Amino acid sequence: MLRLFSRHKKQIPSLSSTRRLYSTTGAAASSNLYSKYSFVPPPSLKPQNPSCTQSPPKKQPKPRYRPPSSLDRTGEKPVQSKLPFDFRFSYTESSPGVRPIGLREPKYSPFGPGKLDRVWTGVCAPVVDPKVGSPEDEKMVEEKRRVGRDRIQGEPLTNAERKVLVERCQRHKSKRQVNLGRDGLTHNMLNDIHNNWKHAEAVRIKCMGVPTVDMKNVCTQLEDKTFGKIIHRHGGLLVLYRGRNYHPKKRPVIPLMLWKPHEPVYPRLIKTTIDGLSIEETKEMRKRGLAAPALTRLAKNGYYGSLVPMVRDAFLTEELVRIDCKGLQKSDYKKIGCKLRDLVPCILVTFDKEQIVIWRGKNYKPSEDGFFLTERESFDNSSNDLDNHEVESESGEGITGDSD
Repeated sequence: MLRLFSRHKKQIPSLSSTRRLYSTTGAAASSNLYSKYSFVPPPSLKPQNPSCTQSPPKKQPKPRYRPPSSLDRTGEKPVQSKLPFDFRFSYTESSPGVRPIGLREPKYSPFGPGKLDRVWTGVCAPVVDPKVGSPEDEKMVEEKRRVGRDRIQGEPLTNAERKVLVERCQRHKSKRQVNLGRDGLTHNMLNDIHNNWKHAEAVRIKCMGVPTVDMKNVCTQLEDKTFGKIIHRHGGLLVLYRGRNYHPKKRPVIPLMLWKPHEPVYPRLIKTTIDGLSIEETKEMRKRGLAAPALTRLAKNGYYGSLVPMVRDAFLTEELVRIDCKGLQKSDYKKIGCKLRDLVPCILVTFDKEQIVIWRGKNYKPSEDGFFLTERESFDNSSNDLDNHEVESESGEGITGDSD
Protein backbone atom coordinates (compact mmCIF):
# COMPACT_ATOMS: atom_id res chain seq x y z
CA MET A 1 0.00 0.00 0.00
CA LEU A 2 2.81 2.41 0.76
CA ARG A 3 4.43 1.67 -2.61
CA LEU A 4 1.19 2.32 -4.55
CA PHE A 5 0.63 5.62 -2.73
CA SER A 6 4.18 6.70 -3.49
CA ARG A 7 3.67 5.91 -7.21
CA HIS A 8 0.49 8.00 -7.40
CA LYS A 9 2.24 10.77 -5.58
CA LYS A 10 4.97 10.90 -8.20
CA GLN A 11 2.46 11.02 -11.05
CA ILE A 12 0.50 14.11 -9.65
CA PRO A 13 2.17 17.30 -10.89
CA SER A 14 2.94 19.97 -8.36
CA LEU A 15 0.80 23.14 -8.02
CA SER A 16 3.78 25.42 -8.62
CA SER A 17 4.58 23.80 -11.95
CA THR A 18 0.98 24.28 -13.20
CA ARG A 19 1.05 27.94 -12.25
CA ARG A 20 4.26 28.42 -14.24
CA LEU A 21 2.72 26.64 -17.25
CA TYR A 22 -0.38 28.83 -17.31
CA SER A 23 1.62 31.97 -16.77
CA THR A 24 3.91 31.23 -19.71
CA THR A 25 1.01 30.43 -22.00
CA GLY A 26 -0.87 33.61 -20.93
CA ALA A 27 2.21 35.71 -21.60
CA ALA A 28 2.65 34.06 -24.99
CA ALA A 29 -0.99 34.66 -25.86
CA SER A 30 -0.81 38.27 -24.80
CA SER A 31 2.37 38.77 -26.81
CA ASN A 32 0.78 37.17 -29.85
CA LEU A 33 -2.28 39.39 -29.59
CA TYR A 34 -0.14 42.48 -29.25
CA SER A 35 1.97 41.57 -32.32
CA LYS A 36 -0.98 40.38 -34.42
CA TYR A 37 -3.60 43.04 -33.67
CA SER A 38 -1.26 45.87 -32.63
CA PHE A 39 -3.19 46.37 -29.40
CA VAL A 40 -2.69 49.83 -27.92
CA PRO A 41 -3.76 50.17 -24.27
CA PRO A 42 -5.87 53.21 -23.35
CA PRO A 43 -4.26 56.07 -21.45
CA SER A 44 -5.99 55.01 -18.27
CA LEU A 45 -3.98 51.72 -18.26
CA LYS A 46 -0.63 53.32 -19.00
CA PRO A 47 1.57 54.11 -16.03
CA GLN A 48 1.55 57.85 -15.57
CA ASN A 49 4.33 59.93 -14.16
CA PRO A 50 2.92 62.04 -11.28
CA SER A 51 5.28 64.87 -12.19
CA CYS A 52 3.78 65.18 -15.70
CA THR A 53 0.13 65.33 -14.61
CA GLN A 54 -1.53 68.70 -15.12
CA SER A 55 -3.57 70.16 -12.26
CA PRO A 56 -7.21 71.06 -13.12
CA PRO A 57 -7.84 74.75 -13.77
CA LYS A 58 -8.80 76.64 -10.64
CA LYS A 59 -12.22 78.28 -10.48
CA GLN A 60 -12.20 82.01 -10.29
CA PRO A 61 -13.50 83.27 -6.94
CA LYS A 62 -16.92 84.85 -6.98
CA PRO A 63 -17.08 88.59 -6.46
CA ARG A 64 -17.97 89.64 -2.96
CA TYR A 65 -21.61 90.51 -2.32
CA ARG A 66 -22.40 94.19 -2.24
CA PRO A 67 -25.78 95.42 -0.99
CA PRO A 68 -27.91 97.43 -3.41
CA SER A 69 -27.27 100.60 -1.44
CA SER A 70 -23.52 100.42 -2.16
CA LEU A 71 -23.78 99.90 -5.92
CA ASP A 72 -22.67 102.67 -8.22
CA ARG A 73 -25.73 104.32 -9.76
CA THR A 74 -23.98 106.93 -11.83
CA GLY A 75 -25.96 107.58 -14.98
CA GLU A 76 -29.10 105.78 -13.75
CA LYS A 77 -32.29 107.74 -13.28
CA PRO A 78 -34.37 107.34 -10.10
CA VAL A 79 -37.63 105.41 -10.28
CA GLN A 80 -40.67 107.60 -10.86
CA SER A 81 -43.91 106.37 -9.32
CA LYS A 82 -47.22 108.04 -10.13
CA LEU A 83 -49.09 106.64 -7.13
CA PRO A 84 -51.00 109.59 -5.61
CA PHE A 85 -50.24 109.02 -1.91
CA ASP A 86 -47.34 109.29 0.53
CA PHE A 87 -45.09 106.23 0.84
CA ARG A 88 -44.87 104.87 4.40
CA PHE A 89 -43.57 101.64 5.84
CA SER A 90 -46.99 100.86 7.36
CA TYR A 91 -50.20 102.56 6.32
CA THR A 92 -52.36 101.17 9.13
CA GLU A 93 -49.94 101.45 12.08
CA SER A 94 -48.85 105.04 11.46
CA SER A 95 -51.01 108.15 11.40
CA PRO A 96 -50.14 111.26 9.36
CA GLY A 97 -51.78 113.42 12.03
CA VAL A 98 -49.37 112.34 14.80
CA ARG A 99 -45.99 114.02 14.52
CA PRO A 100 -42.95 112.40 16.20
CA ILE A 101 -40.74 114.32 18.58
CA GLY A 102 -37.50 112.89 17.17
CA LEU A 103 -35.79 110.37 14.89
CA ARG A 104 -33.69 107.37 15.87
CA GLU A 105 -31.48 107.48 12.79
CA PRO A 106 -30.43 109.90 10.02
CA LYS A 107 -32.84 110.39 7.15
CA TYR A 108 -31.63 107.45 5.04
CA SER A 109 -34.18 106.50 2.40
CA PRO A 110 -35.22 102.82 2.79
CA PHE A 111 -35.65 102.66 -1.00
CA GLY A 112 -31.89 103.09 -1.47
CA PRO A 113 -29.82 106.19 -2.23
CA GLY A 114 -30.89 107.86 -5.45
CA LYS A 115 -33.47 105.18 -6.34
CA LEU A 116 -36.65 107.20 -5.81
CA ASP A 117 -37.64 110.64 -7.03
CA ARG A 118 -39.18 111.51 -3.65
CA VAL A 119 -37.58 112.95 -0.54
CA TRP A 120 -37.53 110.77 2.59
CA THR A 121 -38.48 112.82 5.65
CA GLY A 122 -37.61 110.10 8.19
CA VAL A 123 -41.27 109.03 8.44
CA CYS A 124 -42.62 108.98 4.88
CA ALA A 125 -41.86 109.89 1.26
CA PRO A 126 -44.53 112.52 0.44
CA VAL A 127 -45.96 112.76 -3.05
CA VAL A 128 -45.87 116.56 -2.71
CA ASP A 129 -42.57 118.05 -1.61
CA PRO A 130 -43.31 119.83 1.72
CA LYS A 131 -40.84 122.62 0.85
CA VAL A 132 -42.49 123.40 -2.50
CA GLY A 133 -46.06 122.06 -2.31
CA SER A 134 -49.22 123.84 -1.23
CA PRO A 135 -52.64 122.77 0.13
CA GLU A 136 -54.05 123.03 -3.40
CA ASP A 137 -51.59 120.40 -4.61
CA GLU A 138 -52.78 118.03 -1.88
CA LYS A 139 -56.39 118.53 -2.96
CA MET A 140 -55.42 117.76 -6.55
CA VAL A 141 -53.71 114.56 -5.39
CA GLU A 142 -56.85 113.45 -3.51
CA GLU A 143 -59.02 114.14 -6.53
CA LYS A 144 -56.61 112.22 -8.76
CA ARG A 145 -56.76 109.26 -6.39
CA ARG A 146 -60.56 109.25 -6.37
CA VAL A 147 -60.84 109.51 -10.17
CA GLY A 148 -58.26 106.78 -10.71
CA ARG A 149 -60.02 104.38 -8.36
CA ASP A 150 -63.43 104.99 -9.99
CA ARG A 151 -61.92 104.42 -13.44
CA ILE A 152 -60.37 101.09 -12.44
CA GLN A 153 -63.42 99.80 -10.57
CA GLY A 154 -65.96 100.54 -13.31
CA GLU A 155 -69.51 99.33 -12.79
CA PRO A 156 -70.26 97.66 -9.44
CA LEU A 157 -70.48 93.89 -9.26
CA THR A 158 -73.81 92.14 -9.24
CA ASN A 159 -74.64 89.82 -6.37
CA ALA A 160 -74.13 86.74 -8.55
CA GLU A 161 -70.67 87.92 -9.70
CA ARG A 162 -69.66 88.76 -6.16
CA LYS A 163 -70.70 85.35 -4.83
CA VAL A 164 -68.76 83.59 -7.60
CA LEU A 165 -65.57 85.53 -6.80
CA VAL A 166 -65.95 84.92 -3.07
CA GLU A 167 -66.47 81.21 -3.68
CA ARG A 168 -63.27 81.06 -5.77
CA CYS A 169 -61.29 82.59 -2.92
CA GLN A 170 -62.36 80.04 -0.31
CA ARG A 171 -59.66 77.91 1.28
CA HIS A 172 -60.80 74.69 -0.33
CA LYS A 173 -60.69 76.33 -3.78
CA SER A 174 -57.56 78.49 -3.72
CA LYS A 175 -54.32 78.59 -1.72
CA ARG A 176 -53.52 82.18 -2.67
CA GLN A 177 -53.48 84.31 0.45
CA VAL A 178 -51.76 87.47 1.70
CA ASN A 179 -51.12 87.60 5.45
CA LEU A 180 -51.41 90.93 7.25
CA GLY A 181 -49.57 90.74 10.59
CA ARG A 182 -48.32 92.97 13.37
CA ASP A 183 -46.84 95.57 10.99
CA GLY A 184 -50.21 96.05 9.31
CA LEU A 185 -50.50 97.03 5.66
CA THR A 186 -46.87 97.58 4.69
CA HIS A 187 -45.65 99.27 1.52
CA ASN A 188 -44.14 96.10 0.02
CA MET A 189 -47.42 94.27 0.63
CA LEU A 190 -48.99 96.40 -2.13
CA ASN A 191 -46.66 94.69 -4.59
CA ASP A 192 -47.72 91.25 -3.29
CA ILE A 193 -51.39 92.10 -3.82
CA HIS A 194 -50.80 93.24 -7.40
CA ASN A 195 -48.78 90.07 -8.08
CA ASN A 196 -51.76 87.98 -6.97
CA TRP A 197 -54.07 90.05 -9.15
CA LYS A 198 -52.10 88.88 -12.20
CA HIS A 199 -53.61 85.41 -11.88
CA ALA A 200 -56.96 86.04 -10.17
CA GLU A 201 -59.55 88.80 -10.04
CA ALA A 202 -59.74 88.69 -6.24
CA VAL A 203 -57.28 87.83 -3.49
CA ARG A 204 -57.85 86.54 0.04
CA ILE A 205 -56.26 88.57 2.86
CA LYS A 206 -55.97 87.25 6.41
CA CYS A 207 -55.57 89.91 9.12
CA MET A 208 -54.00 88.91 12.45
CA GLY A 209 -52.64 90.62 15.53
CA VAL A 210 -52.53 94.30 16.44
CA PRO A 211 -54.12 95.80 13.28
CA THR A 212 -57.37 93.89 13.84
CA VAL A 213 -58.24 96.16 16.80
CA ASP A 214 -59.39 98.72 14.19
CA MET A 215 -60.66 96.73 11.22
CA LYS A 216 -62.37 99.74 9.70
CA ASN A 217 -59.00 101.44 9.28
CA VAL A 218 -57.56 98.28 7.70
CA CYS A 219 -60.39 98.06 5.16
CA THR A 220 -60.16 101.79 4.37
CA GLN A 221 -56.41 101.71 3.80
CA LEU A 222 -56.60 98.58 1.65
CA GLU A 223 -59.16 100.14 -0.68
CA ASP A 224 -57.41 103.52 -0.71
CA LYS A 225 -53.87 102.28 -1.44
CA THR A 226 -54.63 99.40 -3.84
CA PHE A 227 -57.63 101.01 -5.65
CA GLY A 228 -59.47 97.73 -5.03
CA LYS A 229 -62.82 96.90 -3.47
CA ILE A 230 -63.56 94.64 -0.50
CA ILE A 231 -66.40 92.33 -1.49
CA HIS A 232 -66.40 89.98 1.53
CA ARG A 233 -65.41 90.18 5.18
CA HIS A 234 -65.78 87.62 7.94
CA GLY A 235 -63.81 88.47 11.07
CA GLY A 236 -60.20 89.04 9.97
CA LEU A 237 -60.67 87.36 6.58
CA LEU A 238 -61.13 89.72 3.62
CA VAL A 239 -61.59 89.28 -0.12
CA LEU A 240 -60.21 92.20 -2.17
CA TYR A 241 -61.46 92.64 -5.74
CA ARG A 242 -59.21 94.33 -8.29
CA GLY A 243 -61.89 96.02 -10.47
CA ARG A 244 -63.48 95.54 -13.88
CA ASN A 245 -61.04 97.76 -15.78
CA TYR A 246 -57.85 96.51 -14.12
CA HIS A 247 -55.05 95.44 -16.51
CA PRO A 248 -52.03 93.63 -15.03
CA LYS A 249 -49.72 95.04 -17.73
CA LYS A 250 -50.75 98.59 -16.76
CA ARG A 251 -50.25 98.11 -13.04
CA PRO A 252 -48.66 101.04 -11.21
CA VAL A 253 -44.93 101.16 -10.51
CA ILE A 254 -44.35 100.30 -6.84
CA PRO A 255 -40.72 100.82 -5.69
CA LEU A 256 -39.80 98.34 -2.97
CA MET A 257 -38.30 99.19 0.41
CA LEU A 258 -34.93 97.48 0.93
CA TRP A 259 -35.10 97.55 4.72
CA LYS A 260 -37.42 98.45 7.56
CA PRO A 261 -36.79 102.01 8.78
CA HIS A 262 -36.50 102.64 12.50
CA GLU A 263 -39.63 103.90 14.17
CA PRO A 264 -39.42 107.57 15.21
CA VAL A 265 -39.65 108.72 18.81
CA TYR A 266 -43.17 109.51 20.01
CA PRO A 267 -44.32 110.96 23.36
CA ARG A 268 -44.60 108.59 26.32
CA LEU A 269 -47.86 106.68 26.59
CA ILE A 270 -47.72 106.28 30.39
CA LYS A 271 -47.10 109.47 32.32
CA THR A 272 -45.74 109.68 35.86
CA THR A 273 -49.03 111.05 37.13
CA ILE A 274 -52.44 110.80 35.50
CA ASP A 275 -54.00 114.12 34.59
CA GLY A 276 -56.18 115.37 37.45
CA LEU A 277 -54.71 112.97 40.04
CA SER A 278 -51.89 113.22 42.53
CA ILE A 279 -48.91 110.87 42.71
CA GLU A 280 -50.43 108.89 45.61
CA GLU A 281 -53.77 108.54 43.82
CA THR A 282 -51.98 107.37 40.66
CA LYS A 283 -50.05 104.69 42.58
CA GLU A 284 -53.22 103.52 44.31
CA MET A 285 -55.08 103.30 40.99
CA ARG A 286 -52.31 101.21 39.44
CA LYS A 287 -52.44 98.77 42.36
CA ARG A 288 -56.22 98.48 42.10
CA GLY A 289 -56.01 98.01 38.34
CA LEU A 290 -53.50 95.15 38.55
CA ALA A 291 -55.65 93.46 41.22
CA ALA A 292 -58.89 93.78 39.23
CA PRO A 293 -60.20 90.68 37.41
CA ALA A 294 -59.10 90.41 33.78
CA LEU A 295 -61.69 91.30 31.18
CA THR A 296 -60.13 88.96 28.61
CA ARG A 297 -56.85 87.35 27.67
CA LEU A 298 -55.39 88.14 24.25
CA ALA A 299 -53.93 85.29 22.21
CA LYS A 300 -50.81 85.78 20.14
CA ASN A 301 -51.61 86.71 16.51
CA GLY A 302 -55.32 86.49 17.27
CA TYR A 303 -58.30 88.50 16.09
CA TYR A 304 -59.04 91.51 18.33
CA GLY A 305 -61.92 93.06 16.41
CA SER A 306 -64.34 92.75 19.34
CA LEU A 307 -61.97 94.21 21.95
CA VAL A 308 -63.15 97.84 21.77
CA PRO A 309 -66.89 97.01 22.14
CA MET A 310 -66.00 94.75 25.09
CA VAL A 311 -64.13 97.58 26.83
CA ARG A 312 -66.97 100.03 26.18
CA ASP A 313 -69.49 97.62 27.69
CA ALA A 314 -67.23 97.01 30.71
CA PHE A 315 -66.93 100.77 31.37
CA LEU A 316 -70.69 100.92 31.91
CA THR A 317 -70.24 99.14 35.25
CA GLU A 318 -66.49 99.21 36.03
CA GLU A 319 -64.12 102.12 36.47
CA LEU A 320 -60.90 100.17 35.78
CA VAL A 321 -60.42 97.46 33.16
CA ARG A 322 -57.50 95.03 32.98
CA ILE A 323 -56.56 93.07 29.84
CA ASP A 324 -54.21 90.10 30.18
CA CYS A 325 -51.45 90.14 27.49
CA LYS A 326 -49.15 87.36 28.67
CA GLY A 327 -47.18 85.89 25.78
CA LEU A 328 -47.40 89.01 23.61
CA GLN A 329 -44.45 91.19 22.75
CA LYS A 330 -44.13 94.42 24.66
CA SER A 331 -44.38 96.51 21.50
CA ASP A 332 -47.61 94.71 20.54
CA TYR A 333 -49.59 95.40 23.70
CA LYS A 334 -48.29 98.96 23.79
CA LYS A 335 -49.74 99.50 20.31
CA ILE A 336 -53.01 97.89 21.43
CA GLY A 337 -53.16 100.26 24.39
CA CYS A 338 -52.54 103.24 22.14
CA LYS A 339 -55.39 102.17 19.85
CA LEU A 340 -57.74 101.68 22.81
CA ARG A 341 -56.87 105.14 24.10
CA ASP A 342 -57.97 106.71 20.81
CA LEU A 343 -60.94 104.47 19.95
CA VAL A 344 -62.74 103.86 23.25
CA PRO A 345 -61.61 106.58 24.43
CA CYS A 346 -59.89 105.99 27.78
CA ILE A 347 -56.81 106.81 29.86
CA LEU A 348 -53.83 104.43 30.04
CA VAL A 349 -52.77 103.58 33.59
CA THR A 350 -49.96 101.00 33.33
CA PHE A 351 -48.36 98.24 31.22
CA ASP A 352 -46.69 96.44 34.15
CA LYS A 353 -46.60 92.62 34.39
CA GLU A 354 -47.73 92.22 30.73
CA GLN A 355 -51.09 93.79 31.53
CA ILE A 356 -53.03 96.68 30.01
CA VAL A 357 -54.84 98.70 32.69
CA ILE A 358 -57.09 101.51 31.46
CA TRP A 359 -59.29 104.00 33.29
CA ARG A 360 -62.50 105.42 31.91
CA GLY A 361 -61.92 108.88 33.45
CA LYS A 362 -63.94 111.08 35.77
CA ASN A 363 -66.59 112.33 33.35
CA TYR A 364 -67.09 109.25 31.20
CA LYS A 365 -69.87 109.25 28.63
CA PRO A 366 -70.54 106.08 26.62
CA SER A 367 -69.95 106.47 22.91
CA GLU A 368 -72.95 105.87 20.70
CA ASP A 369 -71.40 106.19 17.24
CA GLY A 370 -71.48 103.29 14.81
CA PHE A 371 -67.75 103.38 14.25
CA PHE A 372 -67.00 99.67 14.34
CA LEU A 373 -67.85 96.96 11.89
CA THR A 374 -69.90 93.91 12.69
CA GLU A 375 -68.36 90.46 12.90
CA ARG A 376 -69.63 89.62 9.41
CA GLU A 377 -70.55 92.27 6.87
CA SER A 378 -72.97 91.86 3.98
CA PHE A 379 -71.98 93.32 0.62
CA ASP A 380 -75.16 92.41 -1.27
CA ASN A 381 -76.41 95.12 -3.61
CA SER A 382 -80.08 95.68 -2.78
CA SER A 383 -80.68 97.95 -5.81
CA ASN A 384 -79.38 95.21 -8.07
CA ASP A 385 -81.80 92.74 -6.52
CA LEU A 386 -84.70 95.15 -7.12
CA ASP A 387 -83.70 95.60 -10.75
CA ASN A 388 -83.49 91.83 -11.27
CA HIS A 389 -86.88 91.39 -9.60
CA GLU A 390 -88.44 94.00 -11.89
CA VAL A 391 -86.97 92.33 -14.96
CA GLU A 392 -88.28 88.95 -13.85
CA SER A 393 -91.76 90.38 -13.15
CA GLU A 394 -91.89 92.09 -16.56
CA SER A 395 -90.84 88.91 -18.32
CA GLY A 396 -93.45 86.98 -16.34
CA GLU A 397 -96.21 89.43 -17.33
CA GLY A 398 -95.19 89.14 -20.98
CA ILE A 399 -95.44 85.37 -20.86
CA THR A 400 -98.91 85.41 -19.31
CA GLY A 401 -100.14 87.93 -21.93
CA ASP A 402 -98.97 85.75 -24.79
CA SER A 403 -100.58 82.67 -23.30
CA ASP A 404 -103.94 84.44 -23.07
